[in-house]
Amino acid sequence: MSTPPATERDQQSFAETALRLGGKTEEEARRTGALDRADEQVESLFKEKYQTANSPVHKAFWDANVPLNLFSPPPLAAMHPSDQTMAASLAVVRRHREAGTLLDEKGKIAASVLRELGGAGYWGLLIDPKYGGQGAPFARFTHFLTRMATLDAMVAGMASIHGCIGAVDPVRTFGTPEQKERFLPKLANGQALSGFALTEPAAGSDLTALRTTAVLDGDDYVLNGEKLFITNVIPGRTAGVVVLIDGKPAVLVVDLPPEENEHFRVKTYGLYALRQAYNNGLIFRDFRVPTGNLLKPPVGDGLTIAYHGLNLGRLSLCAGAAGSMRVMLANMLPWAEFRRTYGQPIARRELVKRRIGRLAGLIAGADALVAWGSWLIDEGYRGEMECIIAKIFGSEAMKEAAVELFMKTHGGRSFLKGHLFGDNVYDFLAPCIYEGEGEVLGMAFFKSLVKEHGKRFFEPIAKAAQQHNLAKPNPFNPVHAWKLRQVLAPYARWKIGQWFAPRDRQSVPHMDKRLAEHLHFAAALFAQLRTETTAAMEKHQLKLADRQCRIAELSQRIQDATTMLVTALWGHRQKNEAAVASADVMCQDLRRKLTGERPSDRYFRDAGKLADVILSGGFEVIAGVPQAEILMKYDNK
Repeated sequence: MSTPPATERDQQSFAETALRLGGKTEEEARRTGALDRADEQVESLFKEKYQTANSPVHKAFWDANVPLNLFSPPPLAAMHPSDQTMAASLAVVRRHREAGTLLDEKGKIAASVLRELGGAGYWGLLIDPKYGGQGAPFARFTHFLTRMATLDAMVAGMASIHGCIGAVDPVRTFGTPEQKERFLPKLANGQALSGFALTEPAAGSDLTALRTTAVLDGDDYVLNGEKLFITNVIPGRTAGVVVLIDGKPAVLVVDLPPEENEHFRVKTYGLYALRQAYNNGLIFRDFRVPTGNLLKPPVGDGLTIAYHGLNLGRLSLCAGAAGSMRVMLANMLPWAEFRRTYGQPIARRELVKRRIGRLAGLIAGADALVAWGSWLIDEGYRGEMECIIAKIFGSEAMKEAAVELFMKTHGGRSFLKGHLFGDNVYDFLAPCIYEGEGEVLGMAFFKSLVKEHGKRFFEPIAKAAQQHNLAKPNPFNPVHAWKLRQVLAPYARWKIGQWFAPRDRQSVPHMDKRLAEHLHFAAALFAQLRTETTAAMEKHQLKLADRQCRIAELSQRIQDATTMLVTALWGHRQKNEAAVASADVMCQDLRRKLTGERPSDRYFRDAGKLADVILSGGFEVIAGVPQAEILMKYDNK
């Protein structure tokens, strides 16, 4: 294995060092290291107290006590200037929905609707008022997205694409004053709806495989390359385009021409998901972009810019899922009362009640994660791990809600044209891979969680082992232990400290007994999972990266423990029985998933009681959610 020069070794990220010491090829180590360095550069944009090592999940996992204050966001302020825009935007969509004018002849959100939303201020919710925006706090924005998604999921999704992963976040975060003055006003009023052009035919999760280039020529960059699966872009709109400039990733803000020409073409294809928005490929051939459109982050390169907005998009995805699941639940209820078997409505059947209760629990989990993660973003945290948890939970919850709960309850009518499930099934499933495929993101979550621990203890051990030609260092081998004594000692002290660490016995005053039980279980589980994780790191050392299945499995359990903790605390803050009961059902489900226990009779009773509350109209979160007409009714007489 070749060894890079000393200066290059000094600049290596932890992942690059680990892969090289673990025997990976030079190319794989270099490519992975480039992504890891981009991650570290994004990290440096945040104050130390808000970086990943000081994040709530990191502290809960590695410290002796869970910092409960970091898992309990305060309620939203009663009012904010952006509320008027939000109310007006909801009214626009509601009116067009009721009039049947929300979509155009192609089945896309109509241009007239997009213009009216622009007039209401919808596209500028996250933009500073001095540039014509509304300056909404992110926690308020995501709460609003859930409400918008109950009216139309695609309209809600377009706000996320435009404001979080489109051109808005890159310009407002990394733009110069001149670039902000030039771009943000038209992004705020909807004159320039935007997307973010990152993915390419050969570059998805491996962003080091980018091929689109931009070459400086006078006062312009000349673009050549192809982008794929770019949502919200058609001729005349704006895109943040990730390119290679002198071999390094960069982002150019590109105003696409109003019509295709010899230098710019749109590549269309059939796509089942996101059918109400435009999703296209972009082909650039000697396409010129002014040099003044290049965004320059204070550290890093284009990957730094790309990584920054992803967290906002992941939380917004979970917020949208929370809205879509509300729609599913609201539309299960009239069907459950209408559909009869053996003379009784299926709403009386325990199986259907369990599904209704389970869906309410999934909504509670999504609401809890969105409220928590969005608050952290507003507080200044990077929120990398917290946003990943929300994205994975929201997408997987919506998939389960759609297939296991909604579809199975509706039976064959689910596949009729005009049915909520049949018409939207791909949109319900697509979030599992959009914004990062779940298990791949789970591995990224795990890497972020163990990175500092690995750098502190395992990297020095691996380097010392390499110096002493120990291919498989074994601390129980006296010869190995002696040679590695200086680097093993710090880890041994940490390990002994773990054995004698006191149990986390924190409690929350006046917490419902059901939720308190889940809180204590989750806190204890963090300690158990910490032990399992360090055992895996000891066993596989720097080759743990190759154990993808083990990493994904451990990661998911840590995520589930976090979700249980957040949901229990969320239920406590709501102060109403329906919310407490839905949080309890969600936490019971998570606990069984984590322990392998079978459902108890108590669980079935709890889910049934919650369903009765929901069927009687006692679940406020679905109040006012539109209900579709039941298809192919039959005569009950």
